[in-house]
Amino acid sequence: MLLHHVELWVPDLTRAERSWGWLLTALGAEPFQSWPGGRSWRHGDVYVVVEKSPDLAGTEHERRLPGLNHLAFHVAAGRLGELVEAAPAHGWRLLFPDRHPFAGGPEHRAAYLEDADGYEVELVERSPSGA
Repeated sequence: MLLHHVELWVPDLTRAERSWGWLLTALGAEPFQSWPGGRSWRHGDVYVVVEKSPDLAGTEHERRLPGLNHLAFHVAAGRLGELVEAAPAHGWRLLFPDRHPFAGGPEHRAAYLEDADGYEVELVERSPSGA
């Protein structure tokens, strides 16, 4: 795997821990690190960090500006609906509900979620064969 970790600077650590912690744990990651300004979750050799850095230059994330647009994660076959249903209770809202679960195209079964701070994730459902 080429990816070592992803670090997201967030304006509100409690809110990020609620949304990202639930999602990453639901996807199979485990809590990894915790310090006053951040948390991380690890799956295998890759981990995701949410941090409220003292060096943060702003208070809002805008995924449509240059920079990171979204993170995409694999979801086991048959779990997409369960995650989408549970997501609002953890601070996520479904994007493109009129086209869900095929907002990415007719052959791409996925959910696009946005948290309260504007971070987007794409949950891509694996086929039953695991591909």
